[in-house]
Amino acid sequence: MSLFATFTDHLNRILDELAAAGSIPADLPRGNITVEPPRDASHGDLSTNAAMVLAKPAATNPRALAGLLVPALQAVPGVAEVQIAGPGFINLKLSDDVWREELRRIAADGANYGLSDIGRGRRVNVEYVSANPTGPMHMGHCRGAVVGDALSRLLAAAGFAVTKEYYVNDAGRQVDTLARSAHLRYREALGEEIGDIPEGLYPGEYLKPVGTLLAAEYGDRMVAAPETEWLPAFREKTVAAMLDLIRHDLSLLGVRHDLFSSEAEVVASGAADRAMDSLRAKDLVYEGVLEAPKGKAPEDWEPVELTLFRSTRFGDDQDRPMKKSDGSWTYFGVDTAYHLQKLERSDELINIWGADHSGTVKRTQAAVAALAGRDVLDVKLVQMVQLLRAGEPVKMSKRAGNFVTLADVVREVGKDVVRFIMLTKRPDTMLDFDFAKVVEASKDNPVFYVQYAHARVSSLKRKAAEAGLDVGHADLSLLDAEELAMVRHASHYPRVVEAAALAHEPHRIAFYLYDLAAAFHALWNRGNDDPSRRFLIEGEPQLSAARLALASAVAQVIGNGLALMGVEAAEEMR
Repeated sequence: MSLFATFTDHLNRILDELAAAGSIPADLPRGNITVEPPRDASHGDLSTNAAMVLAKPAATNPRALAGLLVPALQAVPGVAEVQIAGPGFINLKLSDDVWREELRRIAADGANYGLSDIGRGRRVNVEYVSANPTGPMHMGHCRGAVVGDALSRLLAAAGFAVTKEYYVNDAGRQVDTLARSAHLRYREALGEEIGDIPEGLYPGEYLKPVGTLLAAEYGDRMVAAPETEWLPAFREKTVAAMLDLIRHDLSLLGVRHDLFSSEAEVVASGAADRAMDSLRAKDLVYEGVLEAPKGKAPEDWEPVELTLFRSTRFGDDQDRPMKKSDGSWTYFGVDTAYHLQKLERSDELINIWGADHSGTVKRTQAAVAALAGRDVLDVKLVQMVQLLRAGEPVKMSKRAGNFVTLADVVREVGKDVVRFIMLTKRPDTMLDFDFAKVVEASKDNPVFYVQYAHARVSSLKRKAAEAGLDVGHADLSLLDAEELAMVRHASHYPRVVEAAALAHEPHRIAFYLYDLAAAFHALWNRGNDDPSRRFLIEGEPQLSAARLALASAVAQVIGNGLALMGVEAAEEMR
């Protein structure tokens, strides 16, 4: 339990006692009560809005209610001072012993420091990447892969039961195009001169190995065979080969999914019919005609009766077709069925989508809300990454087959750099990835700055070991106010983990780690001008041990946070 959660429990106990004494009404709603650091550190260590939140339902004013809470809060062990601020906020200053005890706790918990049970085992499905299986991963997929994987790690750390899922779009026209492209490479593998790749087919050389495999399996018997004979087999085998390539590329980034779900299998399973039946039973499906699209003249559009979902009841701008006029399922119809399958094994759904899918968010959330009877789908949109070299954009074209692959980038700068940079901005904002900047050894490079803090502590530990310094029973009373302020900063980590998990925002961990590293570097740098402020001081074993315990705790928190990001903590900088 975090320090903030502990004081929340103290506050709830006090409220229970006041209710039992008749000082306040029983069963006041407490859901909006917070215990958090005050915005201004000079106001104290903790701040609560309890009096502000409860005053109205308690039929009193906030400062009067705060007056009831203050004496009881002053009696809580570790509380040094309690003040009422402004209209009724309550600020608490904690004793130095609280921070010394938190330092010991970080050391005792180690890699478990910051873990939480706030999720209480709720089942969360996180679907991310889900790129069409038509080629290797490129940098357009990378950011969503990192965000989804980091979010999954974060949710697991907060006590949720997480399923990491990839939806394979293997039933559309694009996979038929893929199969035809593979057939061309198959003929090439048999020695045919194929010339330029025809417009509309996939030109990338990544299909050459697939062509070789198909040639080895089928010989030349599919060269002149009608398309109806070879297309299904070539489609199945090429998709399987592309998925192997995708899994390999994602593994280079440290991304592994628990489940790959097939669009074709969703259709074959009958899930679309089950979804349709469920919606019909709620009077949310009907046969109707959509209005003509805006900008279309009447002669350009023919009204056709379709099977429509009443998505306008859920805030969408128009109802959406689930079936085409020929009776086949629309992509939306199949996607609704897929989400039904996820709902049947999950309590909450999270989709990490590219920003180009923004137009389908409302309808998908509407369908899921209709099926589940409540809002359970959160969609996170991820903006594109712009690749730069020396400040100049890297030109690429997937159609021309010269795009930059994820594997290329990971091999050039390393998995940890790629993952960290992908989390240094909110995912719904554009991100520049400059090959020179991301490996630069400067404060402006957050990867280096955070890793350097951890590496500095590792260097301290090595020097302490060489000097035979015993930190097992460090006298933490030797730490000064500035050093205990460092513990305060580290103690925020469990709260950041919980808040980031509940908000589905893994980038908060990267932001926090940068701030923590900055505070540590500032503490380190004070020894540049004053040798007595260094972490290790010759002839001062007790003080050195206490400061090393502090540095070790900071490194532990940084390491724990990096692990949630899927980044290995650096032991030394090269």
